[in-house]
Amino acid sequence: MASAEIRPYPLRGGMAVFAGGVHRFGTDAFVLSGFAHCRRRDLACDLGSGCGIIPLLLLGGPEPPAKIYGLEIQPDGVELMNRAVAENGLEEKFIPLLGDLRQPPEELPKATLDVVTCNPPYFQPGHGFESPVEGRRTARHEAACTLEELCTAVAKMLKYGGRFYLCHRPERLADIFEAMRKAAIEPKRLRMVTQRSGAAPWLVLVEGRLGGNPGLTIEADLVVEHPEGGYSDEMLALYGKTERILPPEKRPQD
Repeated sequence: MASAEIRPYPLRGGMAVFAGGVHRFGTDAFVLSGFAHCRRRDLACDLGSGCGIIPLLLLGGPEPPAKIYGLEIQPDGVELMNRAVAENGLEEKFIPLLGDLRQPPEELPKATLDVVTCNPPYFQPGHGFESPVEGRRTARHEAACTLEELCTAVAKMLKYGGRFYLCHRPERLADIFEAMRKAAIEPKRLRMVTQRSGAAPWLVLVEGRLGGNPGLTIEADLVVEHPEGGYSDEMLALYGKTERILPPEKRPQD
């Protein structure tokens, strides 16, 4: 990854993330950070952090965790997180770690985390376009970790009653519920993300609790686009913006 490809991107809360090359981010990171509930005393971890976008969004949010770890298997991703830590002065708040979530490093606490988040690879091997670039292939496909392995690892990190927040594709929902329950993580909240009102969802957000009682709350869809064009009010808040940009044909004429 050439350094010329890397640049900072401003985020809400005055944060900045460094991204480029194989480590990029999209809408799914913003909606997952908005779905995750953190408290100021929470100890948290984001798995497969890439450039660290989700930890930075959580730390810049209204209820930032006391401390968050970012675990990433690719060294260049950890390098980007370290740059963000230095740029944002987060040395005591954000701890980047290099490692495999199936065998996490000793620095990552076990059975004590309040919150774990993950925006995992969406596709099983053999499904969808597989990039010839290893880093991008790892980010898109379950080559390094399956859903079942992910949930098993999360269960070992969370304290009893701890919360796991996941975004994924709707077609994998049955697999998600099965993997969570095998790991004693009970699905508790579900929210679909649609591009526009009435459209089929393209993303699903799930909250699970370690040792939780059965009972699933299904929330109203998160709609990305406003009916008049541009982002919806909820998406604008997630992006830290206030003004909707309308397409040219819907802008008021002088």
